[in-house]
Amino acid sequence: MNQKELNEIRRRLAFDKNCINKIYGCFVSSTKEIISYLDEPLSVMPQTEAERYLGLFKKALSGGLGRNLVDIEFSTQQVADSEEHRLLMGLRSDMDNRELREEFYQKVISSVSFGDSNYVILLAADVYDVPFKGTDGLGVEDASETMFSYFVCSICPVNESKTELGYVVGENAFHNCTFPQTVAAPELGFMFPAFDDRAANIYNALMYTRDAGDAHQEFVDSVFHIEPPMPAEEQKETFQSVLAESLEEDCCFDVLQSVHEQIRERLEQHKESRDPAPLEFSQREVGEILESSGVAKERVETFKERCTEHFGSEKSLNPKNIIDSKKFELVTPNVKITVVPEASYMVETKIINGRKYILIPADEGVMINGVNVRITED
Repeated sequence: MNQKELNEIRRRLAFDKNCINKIYGCFVSSTKEIISYLDEPLSVMPQTEAERYLGLFKKALSGGLGRNLVDIEFSTQQVADSEEHRLLMGLRSDMDNRELREEFYQKVISSVSFGDSNYVILLAADVYDVPFKGTDGLGVEDASETMFSYFVCSICPVNESKTELGYVVGENAFHNCTFPQTVAAPELGFMFPAFDDRAANIYNALMYTRDAGDAHQEFVDSVFHIEPPMPAEEQKETFQSVLAESLEEDCCFDVLQSVHEQIRERLEQHKESRDPAPLEFSQREVGEILESSGVAKERVETFKERCTEHFGSEKSLNPKNIIDSKKFELVTPNVKITVVPEASYMVETKIINGRKYILIPADEGVMINGVNVRITED
């Protein structure tokens, strides 16, 4: 899915735009026992309550593609004949089937835990009459290309109740009040099937994780039965490790400064192009960036070999997962320097009288703890 397709589905999850009949779910204790079930028609709920449920589903489709939202890819064999895919397809077509829902709940319960916190599993199925879009990208009223049937799952921790002072109307006084348990934003969720090329792709699901560093391996194995994608934070750490090990003495300030700047520039160009598909780099493209930054060819080849070992031969790299394009940071044992990325070219390194220095121009606007200071020749 690209960003436009994702936004199109997110817009469906509004009170007056969806075709969701019921909200299903169950309330699970920290000891993995189902406390109660939810089976409520959306149409009879007060609007404010319905919007809160829809907001929890919409939150499970939020965040960055490739970071909080990752593609789950089923093999051809799984789609043809597998228990996990049959269950998802069954829920998609018949969410009213209590046995299917119970089977799904048990798969989630067996693989999800939030420590001492209770949580809720929420499910909603929708059918989207996808409007036709002309070559100009504009929708055409009363013209439909296809019907897209899908469902969304949100798994949300439930905050413990707490006692606080509250104002009691009628007594004109403050007394201890116990507030009910509240459902927090989802930690985990997914949509099935994916909405690719504005149509159903039953070979893919889109999984949400609030923490980009958590792969939720047990959940992915239980529900999807695939090897979980490498979390965004782990991708970044792995890339940094591969880079340092492959470049050896070529891993110098000037090279990394150039790599950061080139990747950041390509991200900016992609943003300006308004291409809805997320930007990805092949390992060959990253190798070309290294070569243009002055890295020797043999070390570039070593880098590509190690990328294949860690990421796989055909795996593309999401640039947002390998650098932080919003800052340029230098760290020594005693000092941390953060520079606006557009001004990274101003930072230099130099050896003076045998000592290594990081140099930054400081002609004006220098402040220490909020106080303007002058730098004198003395």
